[in-house]
Amino acid sequence: MNRVSAYLWHKWRWLAIASGYVVFGLFGITLKIVLLPFTSGLLDPSLLANQRRARSIIQFLWRQFLRYVRLVGGLDYRFAGHDRLGRPGQVIIANHPSLLDVVFMLAHARQANCIVKQGLLGNPFLNSAIRACGFIPNDGSAQVIDHAVGALQSGQSVLIFPEGTRTGDDNIIRFHRGACAIALRGAAVITPVIIRMHPRCFKRNQPWYHIPHEKVNYEFIIGDDIDPAHWKSGKHMPAATRQLNAYLQTYFERELQK
Repeated sequence: MNRVSAYLWHKWRWLAIASGYVVFGLFGITLKIVLLPFTSGLLDPSLLANQRRARSIIQFLWRQFLRYVRLVGGLDYRFAGHDRLGRPGQVIIANHPSLLDVVFMLAHARQANCIVKQGLLGNPFLNSAIRACGFIPNDGSAQVIDHAVGALQSGQSVLIFPEGTRTGDDNIIRFHRGACAIALRGAAVITPVIIRMHPRCFKRNQPWYHIPHEKVNYEFIIGDDIDPAHWKSGKHMPAATRQLNAYLQTYFERELQK
């Protein structure tokens, strides 16, 4: 590809991603309208059956959004084996390289609950979805763990990003132990999902208009299931939590280097 063609393709991808932000905002407005029965009190958002209905709506709309961005050439992705996600009592552990990770994961993990940043409750495009779906805001309290364990014990799956925020520019994975504490207390199975992307984009503190010259490619690799009973056997819970967290962090670091 000559320099002129490369320049034109870069400008096209810039326009495609810019339009993606606009479309996501429009989808957010659409969600606020569609989810009004859940957020206005007409339907009880505390009932799991209603939360599942809201999650189905979210999953459908976010899949359409991702298909749109792929169709216009903004990015590409591969997400094989996602039918393994969303099983009852499953904790889904994923790294967090970009802004779109939550969208990808909840668009493909059927009926999953999710621990989200407390600050997102102030986001006008996402707060209705969080409330209607019964997602768990992370306010840093011990109740977050209790709520997540309760969700697992009720037969839900729970998506957790143990880094708590997007991976920094140094690409170093730093997992907090809360995810492992939840998994060891309430999970039937733990499933890691490695998110690889090249080149890195949609990073923390990165302006939206900084678009790389290469097309952004995502790859989602679903790892082997982990039995939490194996890690609890004969150990005190704090020690088991530390050891499992160290194992997962090393596992993700190794897989991301491949």
